[in-house]
Amino acid sequence: MTFPFARISELHRYVGQTVTVRGWVTHLRSSGKVAFVVLRDGSGALQCVLVKNAVPEPTWQRFAELTVETSAAVTGAVKADARAPGGYELGVSELEILGASPLDYPIQPKEHGVDFLLDNRHFWLRSPRQAAIMRVRNEIEQGIHDFFYERDFVRIDTPILTAAIGERSGLFSTEYFDEGNAYLAQTGQLYGEAAAAALGRIYTFGPTFRAEKSRTRRHLTEFWMIEPEVAFNDTHDNMRLQEEFVSYLVQRCVERRRAELEELGRDLSKLAPVRPPFPRLDYGDAIEIVRRKGSETKWGEDLGAEDEALIVADYDRPVFVCNYPKEAKAFYMKENPADPRTVLCDDLLAPEGYGEIIGGSQREDDYDKLVERIKHEGLPLDAYGWYLDLRKYGTFPHAGFGLGLERTVAYICGLQHIREAVPFPRLMNRLRP
Repeated sequence: MTFPFARISELHRYVGQTVTVRGWVTHLRSSGKVAFVVLRDGSGALQCVLVKNAVPEPTWQRFAELTVETSAAVTGAVKADARAPGGYELGVSELEILGASPLDYPIQPKEHGVDFLLDNRHFWLRSPRQAAIMRVRNEIEQGIHDFFYERDFVRIDTPILTAAIGERSGLFSTEYFDEGNAYLAQTGQLYGEAAAAALGRIYTFGPTFRAEKSRTRRHLTEFWMIEPEVAFNDTHDNMRLQEEFVSYLVQRCVERRRAELEELGRDLSKLAPVRPPFPRLDYGDAIEIVRRKGSETKWGEDLGAEDEALIVADYDRPVFVCNYPKEAKAFYMKENPADPRTVLCDDLLAPEGYGEIIGGSQREDDYDKLVERIKHEGLPLDAYGWYLDLRKYGTFPHAGFGLGLERTVAYICGLQHIREAVPFPRLMNRLRP
């Protein structure tokens, strides 16, 4: 007789019925007369119970062949049981082994070093903690699309191979046929600005690459960026959009992924206050704050991770630091009319020491000033001809920002290192698996 297949997350619909569940073995134990198998199928965990005198002898013998990570199909009656993982239990009547797993499965119930776990990332993802992180990441990604769709933004897919760079940091380059060097994109922003002139409100969402030789807990060489660009927004409009966006993502995860955040041990009381408005600090005031707290950072220098931690220590929500010195920021940021030494930009710093999760700015819309900045940075003017055209043919005020997905995942999940926030991290010393 054939019974319906059910995912573990669906078992509440089948109480009292017989179903087949397919998954992988995580735990095994037996008293000789009663055996217990815990399966996971990606949607949850399920305890399956075999009673020796209630199942055919071949079924009982197959239990003895099970090992951790064996894939199996288990058929039985569904029973509600508050003591069982997930709140349901399966009384087994049939057991089929789909894929055997040798006894030397690399990840065992003991302490493993981080390098070992990263070498076995394809297995490490199967652990409850890593699965919970990936579910929160998925929730954030879906929330990103929903947030912008509900506000009539158009998603634009921008090139990964480009001739124009957007940031000062290191580049991955490659030969591109007869066109000379191409670079892996550091940002989709420049192309997003062109799209904003066509569509008004757009966002990009894709992989970006930085060839920085950094080993900090906040850096990856390949990461995902979300970059909205809005025609006729100024720097204040830009910050309002950022605080609405981040608050939306945080509260959505608290509401919809509470179980996963609790699995990760996240203190949800730290996320509850994340609602607009966020505090705004001028860069000069931020410098004064960190110097009072012992930092030696001087006006004109970029804020480091330790400075950022000093700034957010007095706040329970993200903090904007605005109007950085021109020399510390990218060429495309608009000069601040109130202080030409600075530009109309902001970094959004997450609390609890998670650092910058957003960098944003109003864009320089003056053709001559933009040319001057490109030359000052020593960038090839011909590579930016199309970008300068945006200022020549109907220039307009506009602003945007970039949110780093992995840093946001790390912040919401309470992770100590960004490498856990992406399925297969790319670090300066890691290209596999």
